[in-house]
Amino acid sequence: MAGPGLSSQQADDRLRQYGPNCLPKPARLSFVHLFIIQFKSAFIYVLLAAFIVCLLLGQLLNAIFIFAVLMLNAIIGTVQEYSAQQAADALSEMVPSQSKVIRDGHPKMVDSQSLVPGDYVLLSNGDRIGADIKIEQHNQFKVDESALTGESLAVAKTDLAFAGTLVTHGRAEGEVVATGSRTQIGQIADLVHQGGSAKPPLMQRIERFTLIIAIATLLIIALIFALTLLRGADLSHVFLLGVALAVSAIPEGLPAAITVALAIGMKRMSQANVIVRKLVAVESLGSCTYIASDKTGTLTVNEMTISQISLLSGERFHVAGTGLSPSGLVHKHGHGVPVSPSHDPELHRLALAGVLANEAHLSFDADQVHADGDGVDLAFLTLGYKLNLEMDKAKQAPQEKLFAYESENQFSASINQIDGASVISVKGAVEKLLTMCQLTPEQVKAVHDETHWLAQHGYRVLALASGQVSDPHQPLQGLEFLGLVAMSDPLREDAITAVAQCRQAQIKVAMITGDHPITALALARQLKLIKDQDGVITGQQLSQAQQHSVTEFDNLVANHRVFARVQPRQKMEITESLIRQGEFVAMTGDGVNDAPALKHAHVGIAMGLKGTDVARESADLVLTDDKFSSIVKGIIEGRIVYNNIRKVIYLLISTGAAELLLFILSVLFALPIPLFPLQILWLNLVTNGVQDVALAFEPGEGHEIDQPPRKPSEPIFDRLMLERLIVSALWMGLVAFALFSLLLNMGSSEVEARNLTLMLMVLFENVHALNSRSERNSLLRMPMLSNPLLLFGIVLAQGIHIGASYTPGLSQALGISPIGLGQWLILLSAALTLLFIDEFHKRLWRQQHKLKLRQAEADRQLE
Repeated sequence: MAGPGLSSQQADDRLRQYGPNCLPKPARLSFVHLFIIQFKSAFIYVLLAAFIVCLLLGQLLNAIFIFAVLMLNAIIGTVQEYSAQQAADALSEMVPSQSKVIRDGHPKMVDSQSLVPGDYVLLSNGDRIGADIKIEQHNQFKVDESALTGESLAVAKTDLAFAGTLVTHGRAEGEVVATGSRTQIGQIADLVHQGGSAKPPLMQRIERFTLIIAIATLLIIALIFALTLLRGADLSHVFLLGVALAVSAIPEGLPAAITVALAIGMKRMSQANVIVRKLVAVESLGSCTYIASDKTGTLTVNEMTISQISLLSGERFHVAGTGLSPSGLVHKHGHGVPVSPSHDPELHRLALAGVLANEAHLSFDADQVHADGDGVDLAFLTLGYKLNLEMDKAKQAPQEKLFAYESENQFSASINQIDGASVISVKGAVEKLLTMCQLTPEQVKAVHDETHWLAQHGYRVLALASGQVSDPHQPLQGLEFLGLVAMSDPLREDAITAVAQCRQAQIKVAMITGDHPITALALARQLKLIKDQDGVITGQQLSQAQQHSVTEFDNLVANHRVFARVQPRQKMEITESLIRQGEFVAMTGDGVNDAPALKHAHVGIAMGLKGTDVARESADLVLTDDKFSSIVKGIIEGRIVYNNIRKVIYLLISTGAAELLLFILSVLFALPIPLFPLQILWLNLVTNGVQDVALAFEPGEGHEIDQPPRKPSEPIFDRLMLERLIVSALWMGLVAFALFSLLLNMGSSEVEARNLTLMLMVLFENVHALNSRSERNSLLRMPMLSNPLLLFGIVLAQGIHIGASYTPGLSQALGISPIGLGQWLILLSAALTLLFIDEFHKRLWRQQHKLKLRQAEADRQLE
């Protein structure tokens, strides 16, 4: 009879039939395709129309400038998006590079991509499984499936082992039953690649904003176009006027300025331990109204930790510290003095039993931790270090026999030679060990009560026992019950504070985990995610609700903050439900099971230290320190970015509106074109093109965490920004028109009038860049040197324009010439009036805002 496995020929035939053992990758757009996409914008359509008109009218210089603006914006956008595509699909990397199989009757290492159904695979401790395998033989075989299921403990496997999971104990052999996209990971990969991710909040707002501006601009241009034609103006003059209006109204530098603002935010986030994989996610995090967080490895450290010890005598001990760190003292309950095993023999025996009945290895080398084995075993070794046991001496006690943990036995044990006697150390399920020990009914009840109390507080409880044995083949009886150990995957030290900060920022936080409901509930109460009377929703309840209706499912999601025993697809469905309900959702996670939800949320946040490659590559942001508190820092930076983008938009749109008003008034009063299209392009590119980039470097104003998240329906232009825009645009447009009209009436030539009007607009935009630093705060109260780049940008913009007036060729092309110092000072004085106008409006707004707050407080008191 033939042995297990395939021949090389059979393997080759099946590889052609089933294909390589790799997972599907999303389609990637080419550089050319991305470049073409950059022209799908309402702004760009208007500029393209202006470009064509300039060519038809023979205005070659104007056409070249407009074309240069189009190309610059397209190149910046293309490079940014192409860079975001370069990360490889990490789902493929979850399949290990080598697997051990039986081929041609002999063990052989093969490339995991060549695994096929029917291959016979040999697995041992430390292997990452390359395909879904039906287990034929196993010996103390345990697998860490946390990346797939969210379960924090390794599980014994006797039937199926899944691709991408890690062998932590024992050995197994089995037949490959699924490869590639047919594996469990492959099904998750399908979920990740299904459809598209949610559109970022900034892009939603920018699209609405650009559409409104483009439509309004075209309507105004059409109206003025019609009026000018009705007056009998020359058609070429009318077209030139239309181009000038389009150029003045369209904020050409906005796409580049937004990209710069996001890039600055990306750099600042990296300093807060948040790595940005997709640039637009910088602002998305600041916009989120809801954080849906995984538990294991995100809110918790993903390392089992012993926190409580209860001896049979009734004494309790608290164990400080988390994870595998040996730091952390052991205190007797109610006392602040650390205990020592040498002064407490019962505690010493319990800790020693946990160290001996152990298959893990733990050592420390300088700042490095070397750990190998099951999380429970590692937790007992860590306890031994905390109690200063002589670990090397304890582990060197001659071992006569090892009883490895089996799920059907519910315990593990070790028989060691200690002081000339065969001593067995046992740890395992409480009920199992109670049958091995001699206890009175009162003692059994006390153990049950203590176990129940610890379980209610979210702990996993194990019992320990020891005793001498004469025949290891006989059932274990008559042992001494040593006590109970309560362990958990503890919360990260910063998690409670970070969740509290989210409440301060009025951001909802929910826990979504594959773990047990009791554990999830206990941790949620520690985090103060829920009130004492609130409960947990399980994956089964979600399935039942979904079978009834989408509305019932959405209501269940909306009214709860803790979800347990949740499947990977359900994490994604919860995320989609929240998005349907109008939330801007940030999803955090570290496992393969989190990848679909990370991909479909507005912003996915993966853990960088202990997260899987799948989670990291599916996410928009990666935390390099795995701390939930870094999310809060990222939210603050994201809000600063959005505020800065608003400042840039306000600067560009208000100056554009002022230019538009200048043209409208000139048309209404039958005056010549106040500025040619080329002059407006120069004005927008040289002044705003320098200043708006510098404005993107503005630091935070200090109150970002206290601001409520923006409503999903909130437009970029709220009432305050609209008021400021109208006031500033009216003042700049009216003063510039008054100057242009006055100069013409005083006998100045059109060339001279345009030259001085253009200089006034440059100075206005220099002053307005300072006004744009804050929507509410007085400029006089802001540190002038907190953004030195803006001051430099203002001086540079003024210097470039003055320098251009002295440059042969350029000055003639732009139609400008040098002006005297006296004229420049008069124009500067006129421009500075804008500063007083803006400060006066801010002061009025602050007074009105205080009155509203007082009235709201009075109304609350009356209620």
